[in-house]
Amino acid sequence: MAARFLWASRVASHLRISIAQRGFASVVLKDLKYAESHEWVKIDGNKATFGITDHAQDHLGDVVYVELPDLGRSVSQGESFGAVESVKATSDINSPVSGKVVEVNEVLSESPGLVNTSPYEDGWIIKVELSDAEEAKKLMDSDKYSKFCEEEDAKH
Repeated sequence: MAARFLWASRVASHLRISIAQRGFASVVLKDLKYAESHEWVKIDGNKATFGITDHAQDHLGDVVYVELPDLGRSVSQGESFGAVESVKATSDINSPVSGKVVEVNEVLSESPGLVNTSPYEDGWIIKVELSDAEEAKKLMDSDKYSKFCEEEDAKH
């Protein structure tokens, strides 16, 4: 495989064509924390905003429905609080940290595709008031998460 790529690179270079090695292409933001179940969390004081990662939405395909939790509900780190339904599958959304739901992204009821087009901005899912800020230390930073995704993709 490497020899074939090297040959293709030489041919492409000779023909002045650029070729890219296939690698991990998902967007991973530096200032977020990540769970192995592919949720991201942004912590701001005692509040946390979270959603699913770009990597997760890419693997799910077009999101057609997002099941949102009720306001005031308690969520626990690692436990499911909702689901994302795509044209390919339905997947649980797990809470990266524990807390009480203080806001849900109601826009997703009308526009679930925002999870695909803007997973870190407009496609956020819920905001919680943290019950244990220390839990975030158990999550991955952007570098660890990128490596985790590369290794996971290599297995499939």
